[in-house]
Amino acid sequence: MDIFKRILKLSKPHIPKFLLAMLCMLAVGATTSALAFLVKPALDGVFLNKNASMLKWIPIVIIAIYFIKGACSYGQTILMNLIGQRVVTDLRNDLYNHIQRQALSFFNRNPTGILMSRITNDVNLIQGAVSEAVTSLFKDSFTLVGLIFVIFYRDWKLALIAMIVFPLTIYPIARFGRKMRKVATGTQVTMGNLTSLLQETISGARIVKAFGMEDYEGRRFAKENENLFRFFMKAVSIRALSSPFMEFLGGLGIAAIVFYGGYQVIHGVSTPGNFFSFLTALIMLYEPVKRLTNVNNTIQQGISAAIRVFGIMDINPEIKNRENAIELPLISDRIEIRDVAFSYDDEPVLKNINLSIESGEVVAFVGMSGGGKTTLVNLIPRFYDVAKGEILIDGHDIRDVTMESLREQIGIVTQQTILFNDTVRNNIAYGDIKKSDEEIINAAKAANAYPFIKNLPKGFETVIGEQGARLSGGERQRLSIARALLKNAPILILDEATSSLDTEAEMEVQGALENLMKGRTTLVIAHRLSTINSADRIIVLVNGKIIEEGTHDSLLAQKGEYFKLYNMQFRENNF
Repeated sequence: MDIFKRILKLSKPHIPKFLLAMLCMLAVGATTSALAFLVKPALDGVFLNKNASMLKWIPIVIIAIYFIKGACSYGQTILMNLIGQRVVTDLRNDLYNHIQRQALSFFNRNPTGILMSRITNDVNLIQGAVSEAVTSLFKDSFTLVGLIFVIFYRDWKLALIAMIVFPLTIYPIARFGRKMRKVATGTQVTMGNLTSLLQETISGARIVKAFGMEDYEGRRFAKENENLFRFFMKAVSIRALSSPFMEFLGGLGIAAIVFYGGYQVIHGVSTPGNFFSFLTALIMLYEPVKRLTNVNNTIQQGISAAIRVFGIMDINPEIKNRENAIELPLISDRIEIRDVAFSYDDEPVLKNINLSIESGEVVAFVGMSGGGKTTLVNLIPRFYDVAKGEILIDGHDIRDVTMESLREQIGIVTQQTILFNDTVRNNIAYGDIKKSDEEIINAAKAANAYPFIKNLPKGFETVIGEQGARLSGGERQRLSIARALLKNAPILILDEATSSLDTEAEMEVQGALENLMKGRTTLVIAHRLSTINSADRIIVLVNGKIIEEGTHDSLLAQKGEYFKLYNMQFRENNF
């Protein structure tokens, strides 16, 4: 019931349209019943009694009824689809925005394909439940009531015989509904797995080809696709079985009615017109009953989808602004990390980190993979929150300031360059698309990106493809640096910004990075130690702890962990 309430809550702003649609549905039900009601005067008055006046007005009434029925049917279809599509559009927006506000840990736990399936497939199923199912539920219920009135009005004894069949339909309807919900759940889970597989293999096409795994991925896809096929066929089977089963039950009722009603007509208890009016209403009665059976299937699919969608909506963001969060003033002083600890799923990653970084200082973090370097710098823009301790910027605990004002003052350039399938201009201006062309050009020049941008087919208006696929690695990274330059944030995080580039590309990017670092507090995660010789300080992290700290020369002189790392890379580079 909670799911129904939540779906109805989404429809609350559209109550006036819904009431108007219900009036249209009521009119459709009434006109359908009126057609069955007219069979008696048409058959007895025109064909048996040969009443000429009835022959004049009955066709006019029939035309009027069909016109009203058609107009009202059109009206309720438009109105209910308008409500359904608007509810779904709003829900999809809410779901997308809710997902965007989740912490990075949420995306680590939930595959991209599954989330895409929730936003697309599941929400579409809810739309079917909101518009199609609700429309049929009300329209067919109104029609059902009208036709039941007709059959009881024409012959209450025959009507009671017909009604005996209806209780027999309750059990199969409920059984079919339970089966459909189970199948719908399996279908959407499999659809999510399939979407996730597609996202992984298409985005990772280069690796798939490099390792010759096309056939393997084809088999993985075929397996999930076959599972989806089986679930679809189960759903088809349930729908295909429910309709003829209801028809068979209806046929039993009609057979009994024909026998008993025919007996009454033969013995003069009833007229042919009365009987055929009753029979027409009865036959028409079973159509809405069959549709209501299918509506139950659609509703069960919608409920199953809604459970999954609201399951995501009910996940509160792990990281959000505190109630009394303040705007962080323009950063001018130091970053202080005090007794910080952090864990991933109860696995300690950082332990008792204490560090003070002065304004304008360049601090590099080095160490073996898994040492906690990236995790530590990810705590500063609050991609994750500390488990213990605190991080202060200019004396403000970062949990006491708004995330927007904090992240506005932090620029990031990562090893994995994130670009969008948009123009060069919009990728550089990402974060503030209102920046002037002059500012964007200046940022591109400072990032040493202007020369190659000028040579692109449409310059700054060139669309660069998904993840910047039409650009080289060095060109992509320089666009990323231009984006950070345009942001002009006082704190800069460089997360192995050149480790994925070859030597020539690294040299091109290094000059851009030097321009970017001028006058900023810079935190550098370095894989290539040769790139951080000039850092003000180097922090060596091992197993989540700071074990060494100093300049390049002083750390080499200590002949400790940094010395070992440096010599290891020196040997690798000369191998």
